[in-house]
Amino acid sequence: MVDPVSAADFKVMFLNETPIVQVPARISVLEAVALKKNFQELLQENSPPVKIIFDFSQTTFIDSSGIGALVSNHKSAAEKGVQMILKGVLPPVLGVLEMTGLDKILSVEPLDISTVKTTGRSEPRPLPTTHPSLRSWLKRFIDIVGGTVGLGITALVLIPIAIAIKLDSPGPIFFCQTRLGWMGKQFRIWKFRSMFMDAEARLKELEAQNEAGDNKIFKLENDPRITPVGKFLRRTSLDELPQFWNVIRGEMSLVGTRPPTPNEVEIYEVPEWQRLDVKPGMTGEWQVNGRAKITPFEEIIQWDLQYQRNWSLTHDLKLILQTILVVFRREGK
Repeated sequence: MVDPVSAADFKVMFLNETPIVQVPARISVLEAVALKKNFQELLQENSPPVKIIFDFSQTTFIDSSGIGALVSNHKSAAEKGVQMILKGVLPPVLGVLEMTGLDKILSVEPLDISTVKTTGRSEPRPLPTTHPSLRSWLKRFIDIVGGTVGLGITALVLIPIAIAIKLDSPGPIFFCQTRLGWMGKQFRIWKFRSMFMDAEARLKELEAQNEAGDNKIFKLENDPRITPVGKFLRRTSLDELPQFWNVIRGEMSLVGTRPPTPNEVEIYEVPEWQRLDVKPGMTGEWQVNGRAKITPFEEIIQWDLQYQRNWSLTHDLKLILQTILVVFRREGK
């Protein structure tokens, strides 16, 4: 027997003792917050269910906040020993789960399994447009042109920078780190190395000195892990030149939001995932307005959301010009 029960903003049905949460057609920030709230309420019952089913058979749109809610719910379910199942997942949502790798982590049951070939490969899924900038072919064209010019500049300065890095401290010329891009998809970001080789290992001992206020971003004005040459590279933003390769590959844009690390995103609240609704950028509101000073994470979020609200090609070009001016002003200091 199926017993309908009203819980928070979602319709919850009980089949025997198993809750079935009916997910709405669209999941953006408000729905994502409610999705997490519903799940927490079900887990806090005196006898939590063995499994909880999310019915995605009507859901055709999900943004980064929705992904954040699913990640948070999965973590809570694992802690409680509860199985979380996504049932009837349609291609637009399935495409996002496959792109981010969550289809390998979550228990996902597609609505139409006939789309999966006998080879085990699935057809390309349609992906949701979470922001108008993603549809702009002109923005992508500017990224390709700018990225190509940027790689040309990188080639010109590569040898002197490489020599300086090698003479300054032992280790590789380039630094590679995993970051999260659009919708939380992982990619590897490239920079000229500006830190000593033990920088990642020393981060733990420096966390207590974090001047940003929380662990969602780490900022330390006189970071002892930065090499002498690295200080110059960072002051002039030369360390970021290899990221033009990420722009060419489509993992980043010339202008966007700051790409976070997986550790940072792991402790995000659901609404903070909104900053991943656009591609990360080499520059943006934060880089122009607040990068030179210690900035609370809440302000970075506000700048990122402000960029999304104010986005236009003209605004992108304005931020690129402002970035150039900021870099030259810093170099002159």
